[in-house]
Amino acid sequence: MFPACYAGSLARVDRKDIGGWLDGPGQLTQQGAYAGERLGLPPEGPGAMAPLGRRVLALLVDWLLCLTIAIGLFRMPIGATGGQSFIPLAVLYVEYVLLVGTLGATIGHRLLGLHVRRVDGGPVGLVGAALRTFLMVLVIPAVVWDGDGRGLHDKAVGTVIVRTR
Repeated sequence: MFPACYAGSLARVDRKDIGGWLDGPGQLTQQGAYAGERLGLPPEGPGAMAPLGRRVLALLVDWLLCLTIAIGLFRMPIGATGGQSFIPLAVLYVEYVLLVGTLGATIGHRLLGLHVRRVDGGPVGLVGAALRTFLMVLVIPAVVWDGDGRGLHDKAVGTVIVRTR
């Protein structure tokens, strides 16, 4: 079925090596006893992997803030369609790139005690934040995650969202 040159590399890949969205965040995985263990994160408290509920709530806070800004600053009518419906998404993109790229957290992240950082502990930076946010607004990379609960947008840039409290 596959050329012989691929047979050796395909034989080494196992389902447990790649995880998947069915594993879900916080589930026991074959890679570690808790989400974030493979990344060297503590099981709970500050520095631990942020739970999915907090991350979604932080995104909702940021989305409502950006929607309010789009309506107020750009005089976007409520229920706008067509090109105007992308204005809040553009505002969200700018917010995430600037705030995550410089401070490591958006307003929603701050309110819910979250911080975005690289897996090695360093800051994300503007370029990393731009790529991460671009993939996040595409939605699919953000809703497909590995056994540690990191979305594809985080894996692509090498970032993780951790708790600050």
